[in-house]
Amino acid sequence: MSELGVSLIYQYFPELSDLQKQQFAELLPLYEDWNQKVNVISRKDMEAFYIHHVLHSLAIARLFEFEEADLILDLGTGGGFPGIPLAILFPQTKFTLIDSIGKKIKVVEDVVQQLKLTNVTAIHGRAEQAKGKFDFIITRGVAPMSEIKHWVGNKIRKTTNWKSPHGIIFLKGGDLSEEIARTGQSCLERNISDWFKEPFFETKKLVFLEI
Repeated sequence: MSELGVSLIYQYFPELSDLQKQQFAELLPLYEDWNQKVNVISRKDMEAFYIHHVLHSLAIARLFEFEEADLILDLGTGGGFPGIPLAILFPQTKFTLIDSIGKKIKVVEDVVQQLKLTNVTAIHGRAEQAKGKFDFIITRGVAPMSEIKHWVGNKIRKTTNWKSPHGIIFLKGGDLSEEIARTGQSCLERNISDWFKEPFFETKKLVFLEI
């Protein structure tokens, strides 16, 4: 399964460097080892680790090309998703991964150290405790979009040098019409199945809320 999974990443992202390929390949054994100590990822999801977690995270890269100067906050990162796969893909972009569960942040810190990712900072804390301003906030469905907008909408930094709109990027699933309506603004919504053909993505969405 691991060889099939990581080869799928190589297939969808053929421009990866040898180092990036190595880092993606090392993800599964690192999480398998940690999962024996801490319940970071469900056993069912571990069987499809590269699809359910790594490729799902990388869907963001199909719509957003993060730049060297960008600052990214991964809100409610859990065991490091979507932040760690994106940090591998965009090594010049700085990522801050935050979660309120300390044992999960310990996993993130170890994975970051083992992969020698110099562009990732891990923080144990709540969303409101994230310090500073960011160009994008990314999150995998940890709360309704309106709540996340309320928590961290004021953490998007303002600059006149933007080449594209900045804001909050959500990885969600199912019918999101009511949830989007509660944000009080229009959103960009895309089907991840437009990019990745695996059945897992049939109901998965990427939603961008410009701030």
